[in-house]
Amino acid sequence: MTKIRPRITRGEYDRLVRWRDSGARTVLAIGDLHAPFIKEGYLEFCKEIYQTYNCTEVVFLGDLLDNHYSSYHEADPDGHGAGEELKRAKVQIAKFYAAFPNAKVCVGNHDAIPDRKAFSAGLSKNWIKSISEILETPTWEYAEEHIIDGVLYNHGIGRKARIRAKDEFISVVQGHYHSESDYTTFVSETRLHFAMQVGCGVDRRAYAMAYGRHFKKPQLNVGVIFDNGRWGAIIPMDLGRG
Repeated sequence: MTKIRPRITRGEYDRLVRWRDSGARTVLAIGDLHAPFIKEGYLEFCKEIYQTYNCTEVVFLGDLLDNHYSSYHEADPDGHGAGEELKRAKVQIAKFYAAFPNAKVCVGNHDAIPDRKAFSAGLSKNWIKSISEILETPTWEYAEEHIIDGVLYNHGIGRKARIRAKDEFISVVQGHYHSESDYTTFVSETRLHFAMQVGCGVDRRAYAMAYGRHFKKPQLNVGVIFDNGRWGAIIPMDLGRG
């Protein structure tokens, strides 16, 4: 197994090692997946990090699905149709569900595309299956945001993590911005909170990612939040994988 070294200072790394075996709650924050366009090897990377740091909780930061066929970005006419894309996405998501059967999921803007389209068409939500039913993930908990140990986990629509953390006076972990990841702390006389912007797990060469081909390359990583929400680190994926 490859040893993983987070991009943090030596002092923080020593503290991480001490807390790894302390029994404190440790959360693995998994970036945007955009199934069925997930980077090869990203699942294995997530499982390795979960085991390496004795994680006790898993949060998916949103956009499990890409829904390219119905995206608000221009769809590739030579891409998969609606049924085929969903079929392929469910195969990939099933592997993450098998690896992490108990997890919280932040609903992302791409996840919500079918509901938004149905709303625009005037369909009652009573006619629409939930994303949990569609993906066959009954033990995953879906919501726009989750709070664990006083840390806010959300997809990230509207504001970067550091802005949200400053505006709401709370530690924040989010995804959404594929090509950005950073970790910032804010301190006062009495408290510390942080902002963690996690990258993603997408395959940038997939046709569905063509809208971002002229942007910065996606940052493939996960976030780990240690010591019952007190601090965290961004762990990069080895780009030699897959």
